[in-house]
Amino acid sequence: MKKAVFVYNPLSGHRSVPVKLDYIIDIFMRNNVLIQPYRISNDEHGGLIDVLKSGEYSYLIISGGDGTINLIVNSMLKNNIDLPVGIIPSGTCNDFARSLSIPADLKRCLDIILAGNMYEIDLGLINEEKYFLNTCAGGAFADVSFNTSSELKKKFGVLAYYLNALGEVAGIKPVKLNVRTDSDAIENDFLIFLILNGPHAAGFSNIIKKADFSDGFMDLVLIKNCLHIDLAALFFKLIANANDFINDRNIIWLRAKNCIIEGSGEVALTVDGEKGGSLPLEVRFINKRLKVFAK
Repeated sequence: MKKAVFVYNPLSGHRSVPVKLDYIIDIFMRNNVLIQPYRISNDEHGGLIDVLKSGEYSYLIISGGDGTINLIVNSMLKNNIDLPVGIIPSGTCNDFARSLSIPADLKRCLDIILAGNMYEIDLGLINEEKYFLNTCAGGAFADVSFNTSSELKKKFGVLAYYLNALGEVAGIKPVKLNVRTDSDAIENDFLIFLILNGPHAAGFSNIIKKADFSDGFMDLVLIKNCLHIDLAALFFKLIANANDFINDRNIIWLRAKNCIIEGSGEVALTVDGEKGGSLPLEVRFINKRLKVFAK
């Protein structure tokens, strides 16, 4: 009988996973897999690494939002633990899971994990210290995800982010960024930058429709300093999933394996939806660094 560790954050999203724990264990046992539940909260997971290092387990299953998945994957990789990862998305946006076409439906998630189809995906490495799975972003609105209350997210879901962002529009200010990649060098005033691994970010779908998790390249999206009405038009294009968003005159889109971003002044940063560090950023993409179960 195979063994797997099931890590879950009871506070993620609508907090529905704990009440379904027996159902999850039962499904795996019916498929000859013994599940070891491991509960984490408030970033406390110190004993998990010792459990994973035991060598008893065939894979790891993580239930939580983008921040929880990022936390566990970083701990795992920094301790040289190379286990396939199954995802049960239970956060607010679940951008990483959506980018991998992992559904929100619990039964379908379990079916994907049990089917055993593994894919090797790229990861971004920030300043040689921290991995990100889906998104690293900075500038205006970057702090919305971690400054939105848990209660508001529980009640309104991803809409809570949009509501919070509306309150910041009047006070947004551009920052001068110096951006260097393998083949480009740009210095200009920007409102936002996004470094993407997959197509989805911040609850928006298909920002970069052709983003590929396994090609070794990041997609870097820079939003120029523009009028509020032009910024609003960009957001409407994102919400409407419009094809011409990336071709807007206020957007610069670059593809690269490495980039350096420097800027003047304080810039709010977010890494997979959680509070990040500060500029400067040096990001390199590591091709096929993580094994995940996906369709």
